[in-house]
This record gives sequence, C-alpha cells and structure tokens, in this order.
Amino acid sequence: MRPTLAVVGAGAKAVAVAAKAAELNHMGVDVPEVVAVERTGVAANWQAEGGWTDGQHRLGTSPEKDVGFPYRSSFPVLRAGAQAPGRNAELDDRMTRHSWQSYLIATGQFAEWIDRGRPAPTHRRWSQYLRWVATNCEMNVISGEVTRIAVDTEADAPRWALHTSEKAVLADGLMITGPGQPERSILPGNPRVLSIAQFWHRAARNELSAERVAVIGGGETAASMLNELFRHRVSTITVISPGVTLFTRGEGFFENMLFSDPTGWTALTLEERRDALARTDRGVFSARVQEALLSDDRIRHLRGRVAHAVARDSRIRLTLSTNQGGENLETAHGFDLVIDGSGADALWFVPLLGQDALDLLELGLGGPLTGESLQEFIGDDLALTDITPKLFLPGLSGLTQGPGFPNLSCLGLLSDRILGSDLVANRGLSERPSGRANASTPEIAHRAAG
Repeated sequence: MRPTLAVVGAGAKAVAVAAKAAELNHMGVDVPEVVAVERTGVAANWQAEGGWTDGQHRLGTSPEKDVGFPYRSSFPVLRAGAQAPGRNAELDDRMTRHSWQSYLIATGQFAEWIDRGRPAPTHRRWSQYLRWVATNCEMNVISGEVTRIAVDTEADAPRWALHTSEKAVLADGLMITGPGQPERSILPGNPRVLSIAQFWHRAARNELSAERVAVIGGGETAASMLNELFRHRVSTITVISPGVTLFTRGEGFFENMLFSDPTGWTALTLEERRDALARTDRGVFSARVQEALLSDDRIRHLRGRVAHAVARDSRIRLTLSTNQGGENLETAHGFDLVIDGSGADALWFVPLLGQDALDLLELGLGGPLTGESLQEFIGDDLALTDITPKLFLPGLSGLTQGPGFPNLSCLGLLSDRILGSDLVANRGLSERPSGRANASTPEIAHRAAG
C-alpha cells in the first residue's frame, strides 16, 4: 500500500499537493495518497464562512500564482533514470489543466478577465477556483475538525493519528496548514473587543460604528480590515503594531523573485534572511492598501505591543509596551472599539498535540516547542528534520527555505518538495514502468477520539 499524507485543512496548499499527486499518479509515479481533514469546506478561509474575510476583498497575490506556479517542476523521481528527459516538462504541462487561466476558460470568464485588465479576483472567486481544482483532481476530503493529534505506534513504523469526533485518520506523514482560528481575541467575551471573525460578521451586518477604534496588527489581515473600516461610521482609527511605522511591502521584480524562486536562499545568512522577510512579508502592508491609507486622514499609528487589556468606564484600555533606548516603557490608551487583527498564529496546532506527540517533537528538537526552534529545524522537504513520522510545516518554512512557501507564491514548488519526501523509512518513492497507479483509500480507524 502507498503511504498516506494527511493534511489538516483543505486550503490552497492542500489543493496544490492533491492536484500534483493526481497528475503524478496519472504519469505512473508512486506518490502518497493525499487526504485532507477539513472542518468547514475546501478553501473555506477565503469565504465569509471561514471567518478570515468577507469574501469581497481582493487577492493580494497575482492569481497566475496558482496551484502549479511557477511551473518549473523538479520532482526527485523524474530527475533520475533513463526516462527523466522531458518528464518534468510533462508534469508542468499536466498541471496547466489546473491553472487559473484554465479555470476561467472552463467557466466562460477568460475573455472578460483579459478585457478588464486582469484584475485581482475577490477572495470568494479565488475560493471558487480552488474548489474547481479540488473537484477536477478528485481530492479526498474528510469532513471533521481535528481535536487531537497523536502518534500511533501499533504498526511497524510510527504514524500520525488525527482524531476527530467520529474517527481517527492514520497517516505516514502530516502537513499542517491554515492560519489558525479567527475567533481568538485579547479580551474574549467583551462586545467592545472583536476577533477577526466577529469583525467580518459585524461588517457584513453594517454594525460597525464607534468614535475611537483601534486595530491591532500590522500585516495583511489588519490591512484588509482597515480597507473595510473606511466604509463605516468611525471617527479615528489607530493601528497598533510593534514596527516603528506602517511599512509598505516590497513588490518589485527583485522582491517578487525571492518568493517565486528560492534558489540561493539557503546561501544567505540568517540575519540576511530575517531582514528580507521583514522588508517583504511580515508586518507590512501591500502598496494598494498603503495608497488607500494615504487618502484617509482618520488613520494614525501607535508603536508597541499590547501587554494588557481591560474594560473600564465603557471603554477598553490598552496598555502598550514599547522598547525605547533599551528601556521598556508602558503607556495606556482608551478606545471605544478594539479589533484584534494580529493575524495568523503559526503555532495554532500545538494545543492539539497529545503528550506522546509533544514528547516526540521536543525530543527531536532538543527542547520545548517554540516558533524559533521549529523554524530553524525545517529541512528542504519543508518537514522537521530528524522527526519520524514526517511533520510538514510550510507555514514556518520561510526562514530556512524561502519566503514563498508559507503563502501562495510558489505552490508548485511546495508540492514538489512535500510529495518528493520519503514518508516511511526504507520505503522511497519509485516510478512504475507504465500504467496508472491503483487507487487506494487512506487507512481510517473508526474509533472515538480520546
């Protein structure tokens, strides 16, 4: 039986891996059976139902950076052997069947999109594209919310066990995707403090109205909410972020190439990589959002991290901590409405890990799980090094492998690396002489989650 790769979440990365696996399967290449465990639906986070958007805002990345981009496959098996010449090119050609342009042609939208000047699609349209790809490649999606991740040791080699309320999915490799839960906020339960999901729910009902509004966060999640706030009855909007100002994301050719082509990234020092990430990806606004900010005089910026939040006198008082000249200074500020747009949490999955899984990872890392330790241990295949079974963390792979892997910038390269990884010891990926791979169903143990 083929090894199984389980994916938590059925978003863009999961769809890209499933599509690439399907095409390799057609080419007679043994690849893992890909199964996604999804609590809502394919590409749900790009729809209003996912809580991260209202679905109407524009995609920040070019839609041509689709599930096959940059169409420069270098799949390990196809690089070796007498049949290697032209096979990666064949794989790229097959992946164009799942491209953004193919979707537009199939749905009768291509000419209009060209005539309108290739506009960025809405988040909702992007989700429709991803669902179209998932349907075309017959993506295997199990409906359910993962409540616990454990290690199953009953087989010859350890496997991951993803527990939902109804079953446990056993897999030889596990990929964690998604930004986490949009329901979290710094002061849960207070109607004057909104999580990301609560913000979009209130915005859809046109229930956003306040004198002094604070938005916590300096990344694209906060930026999309600022774009929405401009349309509502608010007097002042204060953006709170740790940066000295609201930086604009670099979007020129040279910056973009860092995302599309990670060649040479590993030759940079860690300091150089962190500097590049800070300038182009983390805590920065797109040029389009910055242009909108310039035209609205209600916007101001406060530097600092929120150290404490308390409800007092019909207001929310935030205590900001700022390092100035080596000293930690704290200042208090009052707001009528606070929106926690601090964005994605790369470690959102850690509370799901059972004690056996935690022990396995901490033993492999040589210490407790932290964002820094996990980032530094991610190898070329986007999995933690020296950990069996394989745990793929593309959302944390930017520092060691390149800034495009955590986002939508090189999904084709991401799928190559993950599918080209050996999931089971002594069971590498091999190419069959001819014919299509036999379909197999991932092993699913029907047992209640513990």
